[in-house]
Amino acid sequence: MLQVNNISENKDAYVKALAKRGLDASELFDRVLETDELRRSTQAKLDETLAQSNTISKEIGTLFKQGDIDKANAMKEKSAGLKEQSKELQDQLNNAVEQLQELLFTLPNIPHELVPAGTDENDNEEVFNEGEIPELTENALPHWELAKKYDLIDFELGVKITGAGFPVYKGKGARLQRALIAYFLDKNTAAGYTEYQVPHLVNEASGFGTGQLPDKEGQMYHVGLDDLYLIPTAEVPVTNIFRGDLLAHTQLPITCTGYTPCFRREAGSYGAHVRGLNRLHQFDKVEIVRIEHPDKSYEALDGMVEHVKEILRELKLPYRILRLCGGDLGFTSALTYDFEVFSTAQDRWLEISSVSNFETFQANRLKLRFKDADGKNKLVHTLNGSALALPRVLAGILENYQTPDGIRIPEVLIPYCGFENIG
Repeated sequence: MLQVNNISENKDAYVKALAKRGLDASELFDRVLETDELRRSTQAKLDETLAQSNTISKEIGTLFKQGDIDKANAMKEKSAGLKEQSKELQDQLNNAVEQLQELLFTLPNIPHELVPAGTDENDNEEVFNEGEIPELTENALPHWELAKKYDLIDFELGVKITGAGFPVYKGKGARLQRALIAYFLDKNTAAGYTEYQVPHLVNEASGFGTGQLPDKEGQMYHVGLDDLYLIPTAEVPVTNIFRGDLLAHTQLPITCTGYTPCFRREAGSYGAHVRGLNRLHQFDKVEIVRIEHPDKSYEALDGMVEHVKEILRELKLPYRILRLCGGDLGFTSALTYDFEVFSTAQDRWLEISSVSNFETFQANRLKLRFKDADGKNKLVHTLNGSALALPRVLAGILENYQTPDGIRIPEVLIPYCGFENIG
């Protein structure tokens, strides 16, 4: 969530930056500043009224002690009027605060200066490309056909149990899935990330804290009876571990990793681009989260990008990195790099990771601060990334490692899964 004082001080620059997202925020910023002025003026009136009421209350006591009953009763009437006025002002203040909060919740994060202008994924910038795309045989299959051929994933059984988008992994498919999770976690903990096991449901405050609510409310599964939400990513519970905390600057950075299933109610769409593992309602993902000093967050972002690169190099999958344009940038992000693996059998790129810096946007919602060396309380910067999302990594492995005799297992995964080939 943006800070009102920053909007006031940087309005023109913010309007220009948000134009990269295709948003004209000038009028909205004016409403924010007007509502904040109303809030501040109402607060001042309320404080003044309460101060007068307190002074009169003391005078009433003195008058009664002095036996000046008539004057005391007159002051009591005045005090009653001030109390009623205070109540009205408090209601007005509460309304102004609520209106201001609602306006701020509609504003996305300010894009970093490196974010290119653009309207959609076609305007994203490729900043890195690595790995050789294998040449497959003429009869190469997409992953959903390979999964069926080798009895690795049963999509129809998932439909029977739950519905479309909830696959059932079987045999070596389940073992390979478990191997990837263990490998990703080991890579992350070896890089200094502390592993967490977190709840898979969160309360409304956690959803608001990391910005999924109210922006993505329609995409989240809601457990109405308990007013809880199934998590769309481990980012939500892991980052909310620190909600409301005041950290010492010596505690930074804080680095976390965790594996969770993820649940997303995707809009209904059809075609080959959403077949198989390409788009799911439930999938597994290993996440990395960092709580950083503002002066070091972009250095940390670069480090996270290099970390994901190393994983993909060890898996020997061809991949590229995109810097997302304003129109494709997530609501809470200031700068995002997407990793995509090349699916040879589908002849297309598949997103497998987003690595983002949210700067103070989430921290302001979370009320997550640190006491700097100068003794001042400041908002931290929060970052997160997928390391990695499993479905499309698995799809890339099945397709890129297929041979006429079966599917080879990436060398780095063999100690985790216990077999070298599927077939």
